[in-house]
Amino acid sequence: MVALIVILFPPMVIAFLLVMERVEEPLRRPTSPREVAEFLQSATPGEVDTLAASGIRRAMARWRRRRRSRVRRGTEPLV
Repeated sequence: MVALIVILFPPMVIAFLLVMERVEEPLRRPTSPREVAEFLQSATPGEVDTLAASGIRRAMARWRRRRRSRVRRGTEPLV
């Protein structure tokens, strides 16, 4: 049993670290000025409320989710 733990523990830790790196990557990416300008032009009232209550990071995440779902559905507005 101990041998199994000794053999499996390092790969499990490495797998956990790789997963966490993928989770943290979007959090480390800074918001570009172009994205902020787009956000301010096309934000919904709910997204503006999120900006006021929780800050730019959470509001941008909500805005990006909305844009991603639009692109998936194929309803991206023509600008």
